[in-house]
Amino acid sequence: MTQFLSTEDVARIVAARGIAHVLRGMAGYIEDDYRRWQEFDKSARSASHSPQGVIELMPTADAALYSFKYVNGHPANTRIGLPTVMAFGVLAAVDTGMPLLLSELTLTTALRTAATSVMAARRLARADARTMALIGNGAQGEFQALAFHHLLGIRSIQVFDVDPAATEKLRRNLAEVPGLEVRVCASTAEAARGADIVTTVTADKAYATILTPEMLEPGMHLNAVGGDCPGKTELHPDVLRSGRVFVEYEPQSRIEGDVQQMPADFPVTEFWRVLAGEVPGRIDAGEITVFDSVGFALEDFSALRYLRDQAAALGMGKRVALIPEFADPKNLYAQLSHGVSDPCSEPGLADAAH
Repeated sequence: MTQFLSTEDVARIVAARGIAHVLRGMAGYIEDDYRRWQEFDKSARSASHSPQGVIELMPTADAALYSFKYVNGHPANTRIGLPTVMAFGVLAAVDTGMPLLLSELTLTTALRTAATSVMAARRLARADARTMALIGNGAQGEFQALAFHHLLGIRSIQVFDVDPAATEKLRRNLAEVPGLEVRVCASTAEAARGADIVTTVTADKAYATILTPEMLEPGMHLNAVGGDCPGKTELHPDVLRSGRVFVEYEPQSRIEGDVQQMPADFPVTEFWRVLAGEVPGRIDAGEITVFDSVGFALEDFSALRYLRDQAAALGMGKRVALIPEFADPKNLYAQLSHGVSDPCSEPGLADAAH
């Protein structure tokens, strides 16, 4: 039997543990897996693009477990009542191929993306960072704000979105968070002014320049989350040239990240090398750092492991017969008799059978 976790199950895990605990735990799982980067099979995700958006498959595996995520990105979906991003994933045993866990990943992707952002910011942002600009206040906004507040000590969020309703939604959702001030701004430039960290998480599938060089200030850390497929960017090229750029998996980031607009020899650093001690994170207080995050399969692998363990500890989810249970594994045909009546007993079929 395969364990199944619905969106409601994941919401119940968050309710039982608290969102700060879940974000901290998920960030820990992701960091643990990044520290053993060399143990994983890695490839850029497989993507099917259309004028409306993209549908992707994101696989990875270590010696014991295999995972994949199905995920889409369709910015216009909200006009018809659907999320921009929808996802589910599987965690399977490498030695047998048996799917151990089938889980929703729409809500979980938002959690793991924010957890990954903070994992990187711990090494790349200034230790005294207390103010963050949040450009793009859609579905991911609250998760980024809460992750940086609870895990990194951010006390003030300066927010802007071209859609005032999105900003109002975010302000309302964060209104009761103790110790977190939300200040609504009239432009990206106003939001970025005086910020220690600038997080961009916009949705439009377009070559955009949300952040431009004149908005930069010494010591900023840029957490660029929204540029995550070919033809979609958020940072002006000169912003990338202004500091050191860190990525998840370089072959994928060169295709999908903000660095897609840069020459092939533009220098980037895979973040696992920071955790491994091969390269430094932030060097000094005045340095500008950029985390060009597109989302990588390893983070979903970690999130699925976290959900599996939390569900087991809390007794959540249910077992489903995703794979047939066999008396004789070679007799697949016998499975057709489970719950299927004799065709000849169906009205109108008896004569046809003769």
